[in-house]
Amino acid sequence: MMLIEQTTIPTLSLPLAAFRDHLRLGTGFADDAVQDGVLERALRAALVMIETRTGKVLLQRDFIWRISGWRGQDCQALPVAPVSALISVQIVDRVGDVLVIDPSRYRLKEDDFRPQLVTTGGRLPSIPAAGEAEIGFQAGFGATWGDVPADLAQAVFMLAARLYENRDGMDDSSLPGSVEGLIARYRTVRTLGGAT
Repeated sequence: MMLIEQTTIPTLSLPLAAFRDHLRLGTGFADDAVQDGVLERALRAALVMIETRTGKVLLQRDFIWRISGWRGQDCQALPVAPVSALISVQIVDRVGDVLVIDPSRYRLKEDDFRPQLVTTGGRLPSIPAAGEAEIGFQAGFGATWGDVPADLAQAVFMLAARLYENRDGMDDSSLPGSVEGLIARYRTVRTLGGAT
């Protein structure tokens, strides 16, 4: 199983000015942008950490998910949420031949925690031995920072501020309690081994 990010977050979509305000950095100087690289790296690192802990994609991007077997015969839970669109489903055999699955054979079942690829009838297509399914989809709350829920945006700022202040490395890998509190309701509770 492998999740591959096909598109990255453009720098223009990152809230550098708002993060600078959050940090209460001075403005109006000729070198206002001198810290932008450091601020961007802190924001990107915090985004990754929050997305990893919650299983939520904050800013919209395209992904390909490769799996070697289905969890169910008529549906497959997707690895992240929220998913806004299925782009493609294809089966790749062991020699690399690709079979594109007709989009009329599947649909997206939207869910805040476990969106699913669902058949429109029958079963999901067979995955051959040593082959895999590739599911292309678009995930994220939206394309702009304003689309991100306020509590998650605040968690990113708080964690990015910690990363910015401790550029020589954090003392441990745990998130501050205040950040954990903000993201708690977004964390996925897995049942049945994550099958649903």
